[in-house]
Amino acid sequence: MDLDVGVCSEIEKKQKKKLMIDYLWENLRYNNWYAYKYFFCEVLALLNVIGQMFLMDRFFDGAFLTYGIKVIEFLNSDDEDRVDPMVEIFPRMTKCSFRKFGVSGDLEKHDSLCILPLNVVNEKIYIFLWFWFIILLVLTSFALVFRVIIIFSPRMRVYLLRMRYRLVRSDAIDLIVRRSKMGDWFLFYMLGENVDSIIFRDVLHELANKLARHNFHHISGFKGDMQEP
Repeated sequence: MDLDVGVCSEIEKKQKKKLMIDYLWENLRYNNWYAYKYFFCEVLALLNVIGQMFLMDRFFDGAFLTYGIKVIEFLNSDDEDRVDPMVEIFPRMTKCSFRKFGVSGDLEKHDSLCILPLNVVNEKIYIFLWFWFIILLVLTSFALVFRVIIIFSPRMRVYLLRMRYRLVRSDAIDLIVRRSKMGDWFLFYMLGENVDSIIFRDVLHELANKLARHNFHHISGFKGDMQEP
């Protein structure tokens, strides 16, 4: 609705905010499926990284998982003792045979050493991939741990909204998180990242006012304190 920049007339802005508030109000407590599908995709991202590392390791006959560690050890070892693991996996020179006609017209076979320039590039590419996979593995693992904390800690959800969106009143954030589920919180958080900050503040304040005017205690399963997912 072009509310990411907030450059529109006041009448149009008011109408769009009302549409957003009505949607959030009517779908409150029904957004868990959206959030869990998003988190499941993050789990798939972690499995994708792990799977690629093991497939690559199989492709290199068990040499890829320790490839980066061996390269680091190679760089830190003495010149006399170190063995380059990159050369072991990607040899830069190999024995090759070629044939040519001799002075008598007979086909002669010659053994020689041939340089493989492409392997000089390959060894750099795969050492980059090794470190890139490790970085993705660590960051994705931390992200999933963070998601688990968010799912089981309503107070953390309150804290994150307060820290991320300081224009929104603290009491409004407390009320919204207390009377909504984890999926609603996730939707609010994603909206805040894609909507103009002033508009987002007005939307949450209006939603908190509507929650304050309506009594949710008669809804089945509602708890007076922080709602668990």
